[in-house]
Amino acid sequence: MAGDPQAPVILCLHGFPEYAGAFDDLVPHLEERFFLVAPDQRGYGQSWRPTEVDHYAPAALVADAAAILRHYSPDKPVAAVLGHDWGAAVAYGLAFRHPALFERLIIANGVHPIPFQRALAAGGAQSKASQYINWLRAEGSEVKLTENNHLRMMSLFSEHMDMSWMDAGKVAAYRAAWGTADQVRGMVNWYRASNLKVAAPGQPLPPAALPQWPAHTLRVPMPHLLLWGEEDTALLPDCHAGLEDFCDDLTRVSLTGADHWLLHQKPAEVARHIRQFLR
Repeated sequence: MAGDPQAPVILCLHGFPEYAGAFDDLVPHLEERFFLVAPDQRGYGQSWRPTEVDHYAPAALVADAAAILRHYSPDKPVAAVLGHDWGAAVAYGLAFRHPALFERLIIANGVHPIPFQRALAAGGAQSKASQYINWLRAEGSEVKLTENNHLRMMSLFSEHMDMSWMDAGKVAAYRAAWGTADQVRGMVNWYRASNLKVAAPGQPLPPAALPQWPAHTLRVPMPHLLLWGEEDTALLPDCHAGLEDFCDDLTRVSLTGADHWLLHQKPAEVARHIRQFLR
C-alpha cells in the first residue's frame, strides 16, 4: 500500500512470475494522487499458497480481488483496477462479474480471454510464442523452475525482453518471493487451472475444441484503458485484435521502446497515461 488512504484507490494486480513488487517502479509516480493497493495474489509471495490446482480456479482468484475492493471501499466503487499479465485476467474477471466495485479498468500488456483464446488457437505466431504454457502445466515444472537458484525461472522471465531494469536488489527480492518448489507450485497452478487451449504451431484448433464463452457475459462496461508495450514478444498484437467488440468505451495507448515489462521500463510514461485517464 502507498499514498494517502483518503485518496482515490487503485487496486494493482500483478502477473507471472512477479509479486507485489511488480509495481514498485510505478508507485512513486502515482502515490501523490492515489492510494495504491498492490497485494501478493494467491499463490505468490507472502499470500496463501495452497498446492492443489482447484484453489486457483478463475472464480476464486476474482473473488479474492473483489474482497480486497470491498475491504478498502465498502460503500462506493474504487477509482480503478490495474492489471498486468495474469493480473489482467483477474481485472477483466472483476469487470465481468463485479462492475459495481470500481469505476475504470486499466490493463497493461494483458489480454481479454476471447481475443487471446482466438490467437492461441490459430496455430500461428501467438501459438508458437505461448508453447511455454504447456511446459508450465506439466507436472514437475515448479521443480525445474527453482533448480540452480531459480535459473530457469529467471530465463523464462527475461527471454527476448529488455531486463536492464532488473538490478541486483530486484533479483534478490524476486528470488526471495519465489521461494521453494512447493511455493512456486502455487504460481504455476494458475496455468493449470485455466481452461485456455494452446494450439501446436501450424495446427489450428477447431472451434468445437475451445471453451464456449458467451460473449455477452465477457463485456467490459466501464471506461477501459489498454496500455501496450509494442515490443512484447510473449503477447503479440493478435492478442488484443478486435478488443473493441467487447468494450463499451476503450482507449488504446501504445508505448514505444517497451515490451512486456513496461511497468518497469516506462513507469513515468505509464503513470502519465493513467493520470490522464483518471483525471
